[in-house]
Amino acid sequence: MGKVRIGLIGLGFMGSTHFRIYEELEDAQIVALADVDPRKRAGDVSSVIGNIGNADNSVPLDMTGIKTYESGYDLINDPDVDVVDICVPTPDHAGLIIAALKAGKHVMAEKPFARDLAQAQEIKAAYKEAKTYLNFGMCVRAWPEYRYAYEQYTAGAYGKLLSATFRRLSPSIAGNNWDDWFMDGKRSGGALLDMHLHDTDQVRYFFGRPKAVTSVGVTGGVSNGGVDHVITFFHYDNGTIVEAEGSWMAPKTTPFEMSFQIICEKATVRWMADGFKVFWNDGRIETPEVEATTGWHKELAYFVDCVKNGITPDKYQDFESVLDGFKMNVAEQESVDTGKRVEIKY
Repeated sequence: MGKVRIGLIGLGFMGSTHFRIYEELEDAQIVALADVDPRKRAGDVSSVIGNIGNADNSVPLDMTGIKTYESGYDLINDPDVDVVDICVPTPDHAGLIIAALKAGKHVMAEKPFARDLAQAQEIKAAYKEAKTYLNFGMCVRAWPEYRYAYEQYTAGAYGKLLSATFRRLSPSIAGNNWDDWFMDGKRSGGALLDMHLHDTDQVRYFFGRPKAVTSVGVTGGVSNGGVDHVITFFHYDNGTIVEAEGSWMAPKTTPFEMSFQIICEKATVRWMADGFKVFWNDGRIETPEVEATTGWHKELAYFVDCVKNGITPDKYQDFESVLDGFKMNVAEQESVDTGKRVEIKY
């Protein structure tokens, strides 16, 4: 096939990020866009604010040759679209994903792919019947520093895991998004489901399925009913300590942080404010060279390449492992609500 034709639904922070990345890909072309906001349909993203990245949203997007729709479902029915990229509020993901799969489209959907387990199971059933590809925006799996650590750890380079810590700490994003929907806990799931889920997913990705979680959290700290700060301990049988913390409660002037430290028998690998380093037990300090890019760029370029060449996109994810991570998030929410350790039902 020629260029992969992209239909993008939603032009908020992630939608505008995806838009710019597709513009850079020689094998992709944005042919359609849907958004409920007429200003965004005209390319005006001046109201869009994110917690990471440095895009200049004062500059309008180039909408030349792009068909626009108010409804994402109308875009899905566009015969010129190969890939439907879904970047809308979380509760709307399932309906659009299922409709796109049934329409024979390839689908890239932002995380979290569903709001609850019922939606997740509906998506699973639709994907089982589909003949097209489905990928989710679990961009941290493709983020160069995390990816390097993952590949080295799973290859056994660092030896047995002793402990691991993951952090994702954001300034408040209240008022920064369409309809302020992130601050509605019923819609977004709070920082636990929208942001901390990346590190929960990394725990599953690196170390496999934990048996249970114990989580504590602040509910309604800045949002209406969402878990806005959470700390989780993931329980494994081998005596390791694995924990992760996520928050979007800090003032807007607070820098965003995503970091990790993984302590193993032979070395400690960490990515923090002092850079990406491996501290070997023999005294060596290594600074691995990784590609200066983002997980967003890597995941979208890979998915476009898979669609173009008919290759099943399984390098970074498979449906069941992403579903596992989501089930872990559900258990974390239950643990925060009950104050108890919660066994995970896979």
